[in-house]
Amino acid sequence: MESRLNMFDTEVGAKFAKRFATAATVLIGSPLPKVTQELVMLRVSQINGCGFCTDAHAKDLAHAGEPAVRINLVAAWRESTVYTEPERAALALAEEGTRLADAHHGVSDETWAQARKHYDDEQIAALVALVAQINAANRLGVILRQQGGSYKPGAFAATAD
Repeated sequence: MESRLNMFDTEVGAKFAKRFATAATVLIGSPLPKVTQELVMLRVSQINGCGFCTDAHAKDLAHAGEPAVRINLVAAWRESTVYTEPERAALALAEEGTRLADAHHGVSDETWAQARKHYDDEQIAALVALVAQINAANRLGVILRQQGGSYKPGAFAATAD
């Protein structure tokens, strides 16, 4: 299976991708912990079946020094003991915010309350925006058939500078 289109090869795609990347830099610089951001992006990418993003976020976590057990268990975080309570709250919010078709009411009041217990206004704003943005990135990746496997750790961070 080959990628269908390189967005940077089109005028509209390149403009969109540039602005999309700029929005990501706001989130990278937010007070939401970087590891939490990467765990959320990995889990959402797994749910959405985006090979490129799953590859990228798993590699970036490893590159940042996260233990393999925390990376490998993200798909089963509810049945794992290696995540903090704040990380679990963020993962729950990310899952419910991603599985809108499965959970027609969106993010439950219980999940929202758990997230608010651990994150201030700035962090929760970043978390909500992050869930929205990684879902959009996953949709681009899946529609365009971007393949996993070739991502070089740290490449996203390099483009943010």
